[in-house]
Amino acid sequence: MARAVTSHLVTGAGSGVGAAIARRLHERGDHLVLVARSDARAEELGAAYPGSDLVVADLADVEGLDAALTAADLPDELDSLMQIAGALELGAVGEASLADWREQLDVNLVAPAVLTRHCLPALRAARGTIVFANSSAGLYSSPTWGAYAATKYGLRALADAVRAEEIENGVRVTSVFLSRTATPMQEKVHEQEGRVYDESKWISPETVADTVMTVLDLPRDATIPEVSVRPVVPRPT
Repeated sequence: MARAVTSHLVTGAGSGVGAAIARRLHERGDHLVLVARSDARAEELGAAYPGSDLVVADLADVEGLDAALTAADLPDELDSLMQIAGALELGAVGEASLADWREQLDVNLVAPAVLTRHCLPALRAARGTIVFANSSAGLYSSPTWGAYAATKYGLRALADAVRAEEIENGVRVTSVFLSRTATPMQEKVHEQEGRVYDESKWISPETVADTVMTVLDLPRDATIPEVSVRPVVPRPT
């Protein structure tokens, strides 16, 4: 017998692409498990998505995340794990601090691995889908993007490995390579690059949510291993 409600664990639901995806899932009546970096953010997310379960854990603290997930009462079945949260700090390799490297590696790569490990039993039970929000920086790097791109190259490798390991268990894995999207992170990028930010030029978070929902709702006889989403403008130089 099919379950009455499908369940999804989502990171990054507080803003940008993660919020657009969480809204879409909540509006259609799906159950959400949301990772919040603080008690205050958990309160905000609980008000925005009534009926959701909250796990308070900062992705930059991977030991704390591991402990929080161990203690959490996660669903027995998860239809998806939406790994949307990310951290970015531009800087030349010769200038980037250890703290900048550490935060980006933990949030963008180690935390997704920890989340995947904890959620795999429930994903296997539901024959669910893992979506990794990657970046065009996971396909090619540029000056000052070295640390961030390194984490995203690693995230692609993680996705490829999990996809191969879990195919027999019916778990589908998709990497979504996003180019510039109109989010608070992109506004920060423009500030660091010294550019004027004009959100109308870039991909809407709702457009990314459309893409992710297509991946999620794809019939069981197919999978989309990778998809790139780019704005219809020349790539910045």
